[in-house]
Amino acid sequence: MSGTVSSPRRRAVASGAPAAGAPVPSAPRIPRPIRLAAHAAALTPVPSGLWRIAIALGWDSGFTDEHLRPENFPGAESFHLIGLSLLAEAVGLLTLGLIHRWGEELPYWVPFLGGRRIPVPAAVIPASTGAALVTLITVSGAFNWNDVDTMGAPGSPEGVHYWVMTACYLPLLAWGPLLAVVTAAYYRRRRRER
Repeated sequence: MSGTVSSPRRRAVASGAPAAGAPVPSAPRIPRPIRLAAHAAALTPVPSGLWRIAIALGWDSGFTDEHLRPENFPGAESFHLIGLSLLAEAVGLLTLGLIHRWGEELPYWVPFLGGRRIPVPAAVIPASTGAALVTLITVSGAFNWNDVDTMGAPGSPEGVHYWVMTACYLPLLAWGPLLAVVTAAYYRRRRRER
């Protein structure tokens, strides 16, 4: 037979669609609390990101220091604040891979690797490291929030501006622990599949 004729499975793999009559892989069975924890983890960077984007667009955040005072925005520094916000949310959204099929098997459209199973350590090690680092950074930040080098510094927000910023950054304290819970559930689920 000619090399141009391929099996339905090969055509499906090439197109990214399941072959006719082939069983469609079901989504992994994830307990509702783990799904909720994953979505909550993905959303924890949103308030602080929106706060930074508001500053980037010219909102008066209460800062009077030379870098974050309202006269500087919008401006060149706006790209930094918006980029940081988008990066944090993109990293947060990766948590959803721990509860969806694309976190277990690369989609078929991924060049060269599409359709391959993701090794458990390839997901668990970065996720565990991320959970530990985010927890360390946010807890440390919380304990030092009012120090003279941070929110206690001259030119930092006061009054309502202080409380708005604090409320926007507070959800980040949950990010690391939520990610750790979801990562542990992913690990247990994938280990049972072997």
